Amino acid sequence: MDFSIKAFDTKNTIAAAKSGCIAVAVFDNKKLSQAAKALDQDGQISAAVKSGDITGKPGSTLLLRGVGAAARVLLVGMGSDESISEKSFASAVGGMLKAFSQLGAADAIIALPMEDVKERDAAWAIRTIVCAAHESVFRTDGQKSKKDPAPAGVRKITLATQSTAETKTALLQAQAIANGMDLTKELGNLSANVCTPTYLANTAKKLARDYKFEVEILERKQLEALKMGSFLSVTNGSEEPPKFIVLKHMGGKSKDAPVVLVGKGITFDTGGISIKAGPGMDEMKYDMCGAASVLGTFRAIGEMGLKLNVIGVIASCENMPSGRATKPGDIVTSMNGLTIEILNTDAEGRLILCDALTYAERFNPAAVIDIATLTGACIVALGNHNSGLFARSDDAGEQLAAELMAAGKQSSDTAWRLPIEEAYNEQLKSNFADLANIGTPGGASVTAACFLENFTRKYPWAHLDIAGTAWKSGGAKGATGRPVPLLSTFLINRT
Repeated sequence: MDFSIKAFDTKNTIAAAKSGCIAVAVFDNKKLSQAAKALDQDGQISAAVKSGDITGKPGSTLLLRGVGAAARVLLVGMGSDESISEKSFASAVGGMLKAFSQLGAADAIIALPMEDVKERDAAWAIRTIVCAAHESVFRTDGQKSKKDPAPAGVRKITLATQSTAETKTALLQAQAIANGMDLTKELGNLSANVCTPTYLANTAKKLARDYKFEVEILERKQLEALKMGSFLSVTNGSEEPPKFIVLKHMGGKSKDAPVVLVGKGITFDTGGISIKAGPGMDEMKYDMCGAASVLGTFRAIGEMGLKLNVIGVIASCENMPSGRATKPGDIVTSMNGLTIEILNTDAEGRLILCDALTYAERFNPAAVIDIATLTGACIVALGNHNSGLFARSDDAGEQLAAELMAAGKQSSDTAWRLPIEEAYNEQLKSNFADLANIGTPGGASVTAACFLENFTRKYPWAHLDIAGTAWKSGGAKGATGRPVPLLSTFLINRT
C-alpha cells in the first residue's frame, strides 16, 4: 500500500480531483459530509441518499459513477453526524476498504471526516485507516504451494486532510506501526517447524542489518555460564537449541537509561511432561507472540528512527516432552539465585521470563515491560478485547501503568489493569524451594504475574499478558499483531 496526504480547498477542489475513486461519508439522517456536498454538484449523491439506496449505517457503501472528475465516488455510511464514534469510524473504514478491494481502480482518495471523530484527532484517523488497509491486504498463504489469487483493487491511497507536520508525522508513524504488525503476524502464523528459536534469531539479525541495531545472540554455553537454570530447564526436552536474543536501538542520548522490552519466545508449547490436550494444540505455535511483538516493535521504531534508547530481550526455545525433559517436582535455580519447584511444566513461560528479567538488570533500565502469552486465565478474565496489564502499586509502577494504559487507548490497542498484591505470593509458597511455578487455585493470571514480580524489584516493571489478544481462533485464525501499536505508541510518547 502506498499512502500520501493532500489538502483540498476552494482553489484545489475535490470535485476537480482525478482519481479512480473518491470515498466520502454520508450519515444516517440523510445528511452529507462536507466532502460529499462538494461533489454533489448535480445532485446525484443527494438523490441516492434520499432514495434510500444507502442508509448511512456505519460500514454501508454505495458506488456511483459520473460524479465530478473522478471515475467513481464511493458513498460510505458513517452513522450519526452529531457524534461520530470510534466504532462507527472504524466500521466505515472497514466497509470502504472492502469496496476498494473489488474495484478496477488502482488509486483512491479517502475524504472521510477525519477531524470529526469524538475525542479523536486526524492523527488517530490516519493511523486507523493505514493499519486497517494493511490488514485488508495481509496474506497468510506464504507456506501454500499454490498461492491465493493476487488481490486486485486499490493500492495507492491519498488521504484528504490538512498537510501539516502533525499529519505527516502521523502517517509515517502509522506506516511504521503497520509494517511492524505485519512482521509480528508473519512470524506468529509460520508453522513451528519453520519458526524455530534459530529463525527468530535470524530475524533479529536481519532487523539489525536493515536498521543498524546492535544484536547479540547468546547460545546454550553462554546461558549456562550465566546460570540461567530456570530458562534452560524448559529447553531440556527439545532438539532445537535455545536462543537468547538481545537487540539494541540506541537512538537517544548515550547517558539516557533504556526502556527494555522482554518477549516470551516459546516457538511451540506442548506443555512438556504436563502435556496439553490435543485439540487446539496447533495454536501453541503462537506462544512466541510476545517475542514476535518485540521484533515487530523494533521494526516500527527502526523505520521511525525513534530518538530513544530501547533494548529488546527475547528468551526463545521449545517446550517438548522427552526422556531429558524437566519433570513435575524438579527444582531448578534461577539466574538471581531463587530456587523454583516446577509443579507443572506447562507453566513454562514464567520460567524463561524470570531469567530474562534478571538479565535486564544489567542495562540499568528506565523501565522494563515483559510481553507474554502467559495464562489462559487472562482470557477467562478479559476475553479477547483487552490485554492484561500488571504493575506494582508504588509510584514508579503507577506511572508506568498509566503510560501503558494511555498508549493503549491512544492506539486502540487496549489493556486492562489487574492487581498485584503480596497476598497472592502466599499461593506460590513451596515446602521445598523458594517459589513454586504455579499457585494454588484461583487468580492464575495474577499469581503468574506475582511470580515474575519477584525478579523485577531493581527497576520499574510492567507485565502484559497477551494470551487473549495475540491471535484469533476459528475461521479467522491468525496472529493479530498486537500489542505492537500499544508498545510503539508508548515509546513514541517517551521521546
